[in-house]
Amino acid sequence: MQQNLSQKTNLQHLFSIPVIVAALGYFVDIYDLLLFGIVRVPSLQDMGLSKDEIGVIGKNILNWQMGGLLLGGILWGILGDKKGRLSVLFGSILTYSLANIGCGFVKDPTTYALLRFVAGIGLAGELGAGITLVSEVLPKELRAIGTSIVAGVGLFGAVAGYFTVELFGGWRTAYFVGGGLGVILLLLRISVFESGMFENIKHQTGVKKGNFFALFTNADRLSRYLKCIAIGMPTWFVIGILATFANEFGEKLGIAEEIKPGKAIMFCYIGLAIGDLASGFISQFLSSRKKAVSLLLVLTLICSIYYLYAGMNSAQELYTVCVFAGFSVGYWAMFVTIGAEQFGTNLRATAATTVPNMVRGTVIGMTSLYSGLKPSLDVFNAAAIVGIICFVLAFYSILTIPETHNKDLDYLEE
Repeated sequence: MQQNLSQKTNLQHLFSIPVIVAALGYFVDIYDLLLFGIVRVPSLQDMGLSKDEIGVIGKNILNWQMGGLLLGGILWGILGDKKGRLSVLFGSILTYSLANIGCGFVKDPTTYALLRFVAGIGLAGELGAGITLVSEVLPKELRAIGTSIVAGVGLFGAVAGYFTVELFGGWRTAYFVGGGLGVILLLLRISVFESGMFENIKHQTGVKKGNFFALFTNADRLSRYLKCIAIGMPTWFVIGILATFANEFGEKLGIAEEIKPGKAIMFCYIGLAIGDLASGFISQFLSSRKKAVSLLLVLTLICSIYYLYAGMNSAQELYTVCVFAGFSVGYWAMFVTIGAEQFGTNLRATAATTVPNMVRGTVIGMTSLYSGLKPSLDVFNAAAIVGIICFVLAFYSILTIPETHNKDLDYLEE
Protein backbone atom coordinates (compact mmCIF):
# COMPACT_ATOMS: atom_id res chain seq x y z
CA MET A 1 0.00 0.00 0.00
CA GLN A 2 2.74 2.43 0.98
CA GLN A 3 4.76 1.48 -2.10
CA ASN A 4 1.76 2.12 -4.38
CA LEU A 5 1.23 5.49 -2.71
CA SER A 6 4.90 6.36 -3.24
CA GLN A 7 4.72 5.38 -6.92
CA LYS A 8 1.58 7.49 -7.37
CA THR A 9 3.30 10.46 -5.72
CA ASN A 10 6.34 10.06 -8.00
CA LEU A 11 4.11 10.01 -11.07
CA GLN A 12 2.34 13.15 -9.87
CA HIS A 13 5.70 14.89 -9.53
CA LEU A 14 6.98 13.69 -12.94
CA PHE A 15 3.82 14.74 -14.77
CA SER A 16 3.22 17.97 -12.88
CA ILE A 17 2.47 21.22 -14.72
CA PRO A 18 6.07 22.57 -14.60
CA VAL A 19 7.46 19.35 -16.13
CA ILE A 20 4.79 19.16 -18.83
CA VAL A 21 5.10 22.83 -19.81
CA ALA A 22 8.92 22.67 -19.77
CA ALA A 23 8.78 19.62 -22.05
CA LEU A 24 6.37 21.30 -24.49
CA GLY A 25 8.44 24.46 -24.38
CA TYR A 26 11.58 22.56 -25.27
CA PHE A 27 9.64 20.81 -28.07
CA VAL A 28 8.90 24.21 -29.65
CA ASP A 29 12.44 25.38 -28.89
CA ILE A 30 14.03 22.44 -30.73
CA TYR A 31 11.54 22.72 -33.60
CA ASP A 32 12.64 26.32 -34.15
CA LEU A 33 16.33 25.78 -33.35
CA LEU A 34 16.78 22.99 -35.89
CA LEU A 35 14.43 24.38 -38.51
CA PHE A 36 17.11 26.34 -40.34
CA GLY A 37 19.29 23.22 -40.61
CA ILE A 38 16.31 21.34 -42.04
CA VAL A 39 15.33 24.05 -44.57
CA ARG A 40 18.82 25.47 -45.23
CA VAL A 41 19.14 24.08 -48.75
CA PRO A 42 15.57 24.59 -50.10
CA SER A 43 15.17 28.04 -48.54
CA LEU A 44 18.44 29.34 -49.99
CA GLN A 45 17.68 27.70 -53.34
CA ASP A 46 14.41 29.67 -53.43
CA MET A 47 16.48 32.85 -52.98
CA GLY A 48 18.42 32.00 -56.13
CA LEU A 49 21.72 30.89 -54.58
CA SER A 50 24.01 28.44 -56.32
CA LYS A 51 25.22 25.18 -54.76
CA ASP A 52 28.54 26.74 -53.71
CA GLU A 53 26.81 29.84 -52.33
CA ILE A 54 24.41 27.68 -50.32
CA GLY A 55 27.38 25.99 -48.62
CA VAL A 56 29.14 29.24 -47.70
CA ILE A 57 26.14 31.47 -46.94
CA GLY A 58 24.28 28.65 -45.19
CA LYS A 59 27.23 28.16 -42.83
CA ASN A 60 27.35 31.92 -42.17
CA ILE A 61 23.63 32.12 -41.35
CA LEU A 62 23.99 29.12 -39.02
CA ASN A 63 26.88 30.90 -37.31
CA TRP A 64 24.76 34.04 -36.87
CA GLN A 65 22.07 31.93 -35.20
CA MET A 66 24.66 30.29 -32.94
CA GLY A 67 26.11 33.72 -32.11
CA GLY A 68 22.63 34.79 -31.02
CA LEU A 69 22.47 31.73 -28.78
CA LEU A 70 25.74 32.74 -27.13
CA LEU A 71 24.54 36.27 -26.42
CA GLY A 72 21.06 35.15 -25.44
CA GLY A 73 22.41 32.51 -23.09
CA ILE A 74 24.18 35.16 -21.04
CA LEU A 75 21.23 37.56 -21.16
CA TRP A 76 18.53 35.06 -20.14
CA GLY A 77 20.79 33.31 -17.64
CA ILE A 78 21.37 36.52 -15.71
CA LEU A 79 17.67 37.44 -15.86
CA GLY A 80 16.73 33.94 -14.69
CA ASP A 81 18.68 34.38 -11.45
CA LYS A 82 17.75 38.03 -10.95
CA LYS A 83 14.07 38.06 -11.96
CA GLY A 84 13.06 34.40 -11.82
CA ARG A 85 12.87 31.30 -14.00
CA LEU A 86 9.40 32.13 -15.33
CA SER A 87 10.35 35.58 -16.60
CA VAL A 88 12.91 33.94 -18.87
CA LEU A 89 10.44 31.34 -20.11
CA PHE A 90 8.01 34.10 -21.14
CA GLY A 91 10.53 36.53 -22.62
CA SER A 92 12.57 34.02 -24.58
CA ILE A 93 9.63 32.33 -26.25
CA LEU A 94 8.06 35.64 -27.29
CA THR A 95 11.37 36.70 -28.88
CA TYR A 96 11.95 33.58 -30.95
CA SER A 97 8.29 33.23 -31.92
CA LEU A 98 8.23 36.67 -33.50
CA ALA A 99 11.60 36.09 -35.19
CA ASN A 100 10.43 32.81 -36.70
CA ILE A 101 7.27 34.36 -38.05
CA GLY A 102 9.53 36.99 -39.64
CA CYS A 103 11.64 34.23 -41.24
CA GLY A 104 8.52 33.08 -43.08
CA PHE A 105 8.52 36.38 -45.01
CA VAL A 106 12.27 36.70 -45.66
CA LYS A 107 13.45 37.40 -49.23
CA ASP A 108 17.24 37.75 -48.98
CA PRO A 109 20.13 36.07 -47.10
CA THR A 110 21.11 39.23 -45.15
CA THR A 111 17.68 39.64 -43.57
CA TYR A 112 17.58 35.88 -43.08
CA ALA A 113 20.83 35.99 -41.08
CA LEU A 114 19.59 38.91 -38.94
CA LEU A 115 16.33 37.15 -38.09
CA ARG A 116 18.14 33.89 -37.25
CA PHE A 117 20.39 35.91 -34.94
CA VAL A 118 17.34 37.34 -33.13
CA ALA A 119 15.75 33.88 -33.05
CA GLY A 120 18.98 32.52 -31.56
CA ILE A 121 18.82 35.09 -28.77
CA GLY A 122 15.28 33.99 -27.96
CA LEU A 123 15.95 30.27 -28.24
CA ALA A 124 18.82 30.53 -25.78
CA GLY A 125 16.59 30.90 -22.72
CA GLU A 126 14.21 27.98 -23.01
CA LEU A 127 16.23 24.91 -22.06
CA GLY A 128 18.29 26.31 -19.19
CA ALA A 129 15.34 27.97 -17.48
CA GLY A 130 13.17 24.90 -17.96
CA ILE A 131 15.78 22.48 -16.62
CA THR A 132 16.56 24.80 -13.69
CA LEU A 133 12.87 25.06 -12.78
CA VAL A 134 12.28 21.30 -13.04
CA SER A 135 15.47 20.51 -11.09
CA GLU A 136 14.35 22.78 -8.26
CA VAL A 137 10.71 21.69 -8.01
CA LEU A 138 11.28 17.91 -8.22
CA PRO A 139 12.59 15.75 -5.37
CA LYS A 140 16.31 15.03 -5.84
CA GLU A 141 15.71 11.32 -6.49
CA LEU A 142 13.50 12.21 -9.48
CA ARG A 143 15.58 15.01 -11.01
CA ALA A 144 17.37 12.85 -13.60
CA ILE A 145 14.16 11.23 -14.84
CA GLY A 146 12.26 14.54 -14.84
CA THR A 147 14.87 16.40 -16.87
CA SER A 148 15.12 13.41 -19.24
CA ILE A 149 11.37 13.61 -19.85
CA VAL A 150 11.71 17.31 -20.64
CA ALA A 151 14.57 16.74 -23.07
CA GLY A 152 13.20 13.51 -24.57
CA VAL A 153 9.79 14.99 -25.38
CA GLY A 154 11.34 18.27 -26.49
CA LEU A 155 13.76 16.73 -28.94
CA PHE A 156 10.93 15.29 -31.00
CA GLY A 157 10.45 18.92 -32.09
CA ALA A 158 13.11 18.28 -34.73
CA VAL A 159 11.03 15.42 -36.13
CA ALA A 160 7.96 17.66 -36.16
CA GLY A 161 9.96 20.34 -37.99
CA TYR A 162 11.03 17.93 -40.73
CA PHE A 163 7.54 16.57 -41.36
CA THR A 164 6.01 20.05 -41.25
CA VAL A 165 8.32 21.03 -44.11
CA GLU A 166 7.63 17.83 -46.05
CA LEU A 167 3.87 17.61 -45.60
CA PHE A 168 2.47 21.10 -45.12
CA GLY A 169 3.71 23.40 -47.81
CA GLY A 170 7.42 23.99 -47.54
CA TRP A 171 9.85 26.02 -45.48
CA ARG A 172 7.91 29.28 -45.13
CA THR A 173 4.89 27.46 -43.70
CA ALA A 174 7.20 25.65 -41.27
CA TYR A 175 8.43 28.97 -39.88
CA PHE A 176 4.85 30.26 -39.47
CA VAL A 177 3.89 27.05 -37.64
CA GLY A 178 6.87 27.42 -35.30
CA GLY A 179 5.97 30.98 -34.44
CA GLY A 180 2.32 30.04 -33.90
CA LEU A 181 3.24 27.17 -31.57
CA GLY A 182 5.29 29.59 -29.49
CA VAL A 183 2.34 31.97 -29.09
CA ILE A 184 0.10 29.08 -27.99
CA LEU A 185 2.76 27.98 -25.50
CA LEU A 186 2.74 31.43 -23.91
CA LEU A 187 -0.86 30.84 -22.89
CA LEU A 188 0.04 27.50 -21.24
CA ARG A 189 2.81 29.16 -19.25
CA ILE A 190 0.26 31.15 -17.23
CA SER A 191 -0.45 28.08 -15.06
CA VAL A 192 3.21 27.45 -14.13
CA PHE A 193 4.44 28.40 -10.65
CA GLU A 194 7.87 29.75 -9.74
CA SER A 195 10.61 27.64 -8.13
CA GLY A 196 10.40 27.66 -4.33
CA MET A 197 14.19 27.78 -4.04
CA PHE A 198 14.28 30.99 -6.06
CA GLU A 199 11.37 32.47 -4.11
CA ASN A 200 13.32 31.87 -0.88
CA ILE A 201 16.21 34.09 -2.03
CA LYS A 202 14.24 36.51 -4.21
CA HIS A 203 14.01 39.25 -1.60
CA GLN A 204 17.08 38.40 0.47
CA THR A 205 19.52 41.25 0.83
CA GLY A 206 23.23 40.61 0.47
CA VAL A 207 22.75 37.70 -1.97
CA LYS A 208 24.32 38.37 -5.34
CA LYS A 209 22.06 36.80 -7.96
CA GLY A 210 22.84 36.25 -11.64
CA ASN A 211 26.42 37.56 -11.56
CA PHE A 212 27.75 36.03 -14.77
CA PHE A 213 31.28 37.19 -14.06
CA ALA A 214 31.27 35.31 -10.74
CA LEU A 215 31.71 32.17 -12.85
CA PHE A 216 35.19 33.45 -13.75
CA THR A 217 36.40 34.93 -10.46
CA ASN A 218 36.88 31.66 -8.58
CA ALA A 219 39.21 28.94 -9.91
CA ASP A 220 37.07 26.03 -8.74
CA ARG A 221 33.87 27.57 -10.10
CA LEU A 222 35.52 28.38 -13.44
CA SER A 223 36.86 24.83 -13.71
CA ARG A 224 33.38 23.37 -13.14
CA TYR A 225 31.85 25.78 -15.66
CA LEU A 226 34.36 25.05 -18.43
CA LYS A 227 34.09 21.31 -17.85
CA CYS A 228 30.30 21.49 -18.15
CA ILE A 229 30.71 23.15 -21.54
CA ALA A 230 33.32 20.66 -22.76
CA ILE A 231 31.14 17.66 -21.82
CA GLY A 232 28.47 18.80 -24.28
CA MET A 233 30.69 19.50 -27.28
CA PRO A 234 30.43 16.04 -28.96
CA THR A 235 26.64 16.44 -29.11
CA TRP A 236 26.97 19.38 -31.44
CA PHE A 237 29.81 17.77 -33.37
CA VAL A 238 27.29 15.06 -34.30
CA ILE A 239 24.45 17.51 -34.99
CA GLY A 240 26.35 20.53 -36.34
CA ILE A 241 28.89 18.68 -38.49
CA LEU A 242 27.93 15.06 -39.21
CA ALA A 243 24.17 15.62 -39.64
CA THR A 244 24.05 19.22 -40.90
CA PHE A 245 26.61 18.54 -43.65
CA ALA A 246 25.42 15.00 -44.38
CA ASN A 247 24.94 15.91 -48.04
CA GLU A 248 28.68 16.62 -48.38
CA PHE A 249 29.63 13.29 -46.80
CA GLY A 250 27.09 11.44 -48.95
CA GLU A 251 28.45 13.03 -52.12
CA LYS A 252 32.06 12.13 -51.27
CA LEU A 253 31.01 8.57 -50.44
CA GLY A 254 29.47 8.27 -53.90
CA ILE A 255 25.99 7.47 -52.60
CA ALA A 256 23.65 7.58 -55.58
CA GLU A 257 20.58 8.81 -53.71
CA GLU A 258 20.62 12.47 -52.73
CA ILE A 259 21.33 12.87 -49.01
CA LYS A 260 19.11 15.53 -47.45
CA PRO A 261 20.63 17.31 -44.40
CA GLY A 262 17.15 17.92 -43.03
CA LYS A 263 16.38 14.22 -43.15
CA ALA A 264 19.72 13.37 -41.50
CA ILE A 265 18.96 15.86 -38.70
CA MET A 266 15.48 14.41 -38.28
CA PHE A 267 16.81 10.84 -37.92
CA CYS A 268 19.54 12.06 -35.58
CA TYR A 269 16.94 13.67 -33.33
CA ILE A 270 14.75 10.57 -33.28
CA GLY A 271 17.72 8.75 -31.77
CA LEU A 272 18.56 11.71 -29.53
CA ALA A 273 15.06 11.86 -28.08
CA ILE A 274 15.09 8.15 -27.25
CA GLY A 275 18.61 8.45 -25.82
CA ASP A 276 17.61 11.40 -23.65
CA LEU A 277 14.67 9.50 -22.21
CA ALA A 278 16.96 6.54 -21.53
CA SER A 279 19.80 8.57 -20.03
CA GLY A 280 17.82 9.55 -16.93
CA PHE A 281 17.04 5.94 -16.14
CA ILE A 282 20.65 4.93 -16.84
CA SER A 283 21.82 7.62 -14.42
CA GLN A 284 19.38 6.40 -11.76
CA PHE A 285 20.38 2.75 -12.29
CA LEU A 286 24.11 3.53 -12.04
CA SER A 287 23.54 6.12 -9.25
CA SER A 288 25.92 8.39 -11.15
CA ARG A 289 25.67 11.19 -13.69
CA LYS A 290 29.34 10.69 -14.61
CA LYS A 291 29.07 6.97 -15.39
CA ALA A 292 25.94 7.47 -17.50
CA VAL A 293 27.50 10.26 -19.57
CA SER A 294 30.83 8.39 -19.93
CA LEU A 295 29.04 5.32 -21.27
CA LEU A 296 27.14 7.33 -23.87
CA LEU A 297 30.27 9.27 -24.82
CA VAL A 298 32.00 6.00 -25.69
CA LEU A 299 29.04 5.06 -27.91
CA THR A 300 29.20 8.51 -29.55
CA LEU A 301 32.87 8.01 -30.38
CA ILE A 302 32.19 4.58 -31.94
CA CYS A 303 29.31 5.95 -34.04
CA SER A 304 31.38 8.92 -35.22
CA ILE A 305 34.28 6.72 -36.33
CA TYR A 306 31.88 4.44 -38.20
CA TYR A 307 30.17 7.43 -39.86
CA LEU A 308 33.45 8.85 -41.13
CA TYR A 309 35.48 5.76 -42.03
CA ALA A 310 33.22 2.70 -42.50
CA GLY A 311 32.64 3.55 -46.18
CA MET A 312 28.85 3.69 -46.09
CA ASN A 313 27.35 2.93 -49.50
CA SER A 314 23.65 3.77 -49.20
CA ALA A 315 21.40 6.52 -47.94
CA GLN A 316 19.61 4.03 -45.71
CA GLU A 317 22.86 3.10 -43.98
CA LEU A 318 23.81 6.75 -43.45
CA TYR A 319 20.43 7.64 -41.98
CA THR A 320 20.53 4.54 -39.76
CA VAL A 321 23.93 5.59 -38.39
CA CYS A 322 22.42 9.03 -37.71
CA VAL A 323 19.79 7.38 -35.49
CA PHE A 324 22.44 5.50 -33.50
CA ALA A 325 24.69 8.57 -33.27
CA GLY A 326 21.69 10.57 -32.09
CA PHE A 327 20.92 8.00 -29.39
CA SER A 328 24.53 8.09 -28.20
CA VAL A 329 24.46 11.89 -27.73
CA GLY A 330 21.27 11.44 -25.74
CA TYR A 331 23.25 12.38 -22.68
CA TRP A 332 22.28 15.99 -23.54
CA ALA A 333 19.66 15.95 -20.77
CA MET A 334 22.19 14.67 -18.25
CA PHE A 335 24.76 17.23 -19.42
CA VAL A 336 22.36 20.15 -18.87
CA THR A 337 21.25 18.68 -15.55
CA ILE A 338 24.88 18.44 -14.45
CA GLY A 339 25.28 22.10 -15.39
CA ALA A 340 22.34 23.03 -13.15
CA GLU A 341 23.47 20.82 -10.28
CA GLN A 342 27.04 22.14 -10.18
CA PHE A 343 26.04 25.61 -8.96
CA GLY A 344 24.10 27.27 -6.13
CA THR A 345 20.59 28.74 -6.44
CA ASN A 346 21.85 32.30 -6.98
CA LEU A 347 23.92 31.25 -10.03
CA ARG A 348 22.05 28.14 -11.17
CA ALA A 349 19.97 29.67 -13.97
CA THR A 350 22.97 31.67 -15.19
CA ALA A 351 25.07 28.50 -15.44
CA ALA A 352 22.34 26.17 -16.70
CA THR A 353 21.26 28.64 -19.40
CA THR A 354 24.70 29.71 -20.60
CA VAL A 355 26.34 26.25 -20.59
CA PRO A 356 24.20 24.63 -23.36
CA ASN A 357 24.34 27.83 -25.38
CA MET A 358 28.12 28.05 -25.05
CA VAL A 359 28.19 24.50 -26.43
CA ARG A 360 25.91 25.52 -29.29
CA GLY A 361 28.18 28.52 -29.83
CA THR A 362 31.18 26.24 -30.28
CA VAL A 363 29.54 25.19 -33.56
CA ILE A 364 30.90 28.46 -34.98
CA GLY A 365 34.44 27.24 -34.31
CA MET A 366 33.62 23.70 -35.42
CA THR A 367 32.14 24.71 -38.78
CA SER A 368 34.90 27.26 -39.40
CA LEU A 369 37.64 24.72 -38.66
CA TYR A 370 35.86 22.09 -40.74
CA SER A 371 35.49 24.47 -43.69
CA GLY A 372 39.08 25.68 -43.33
CA LEU A 373 40.51 22.15 -43.36
CA LYS A 374 38.43 20.82 -46.26
CA PRO A 375 40.59 22.31 -49.08
CA SER A 376 43.80 20.65 -47.83
CA LEU A 377 42.17 17.50 -46.45
CA ASP A 378 39.03 15.65 -47.48
CA VAL A 379 35.71 16.14 -45.67
CA PHE A 380 36.23 13.01 -43.57
CA ASN A 381 39.63 13.92 -42.15
CA ALA A 382 38.57 17.55 -41.66
CA ALA A 383 35.59 16.38 -39.62
CA ALA A 384 37.76 13.87 -37.74
CA ILE A 385 40.13 16.58 -36.51
CA VAL A 386 37.18 18.60 -35.21
CA GLY A 387 35.85 15.45 -33.54
CA ILE A 388 39.15 14.58 -31.88
CA ILE A 389 39.26 18.00 -30.20
CA CYS A 390 35.68 17.62 -28.96
CA PHE A 391 36.10 14.10 -27.60
CA VAL A 392 39.42 14.74 -25.82
CA LEU A 393 37.94 17.74 -23.98
CA ALA A 394 34.70 15.90 -23.17
CA PHE A 395 36.31 12.74 -21.78
CA TYR A 396 38.75 14.71 -19.62
CA SER A 397 35.93 16.87 -18.25
CA ILE A 398 33.43 14.13 -17.39
CA LEU A 399 36.12 12.09 -15.65
CA THR A 400 37.28 14.99 -13.47
CA ILE A 401 34.10 16.97 -12.72
CA PRO A 402 32.42 16.45 -9.30
CA GLU A 403 29.57 13.90 -9.13
CA THR A 404 26.12 15.47 -8.55
CA HIS A 405 23.79 12.47 -8.32
CA ASN A 406 21.29 13.09 -5.47
CA LYS A 407 23.01 16.35 -4.57
CA ASP A 408 21.00 18.80 -2.45
CA LEU A 409 20.47 21.95 -4.54
CA ASP A 410 19.23 24.28 -1.81
CA TYR A 411 22.44 26.26 -1.28
CA LEU A 412 24.10 29.48 -2.45
CA GLU A 413 27.38 30.24 -4.22
CA GLU A 414 29.53 32.48 -2.04
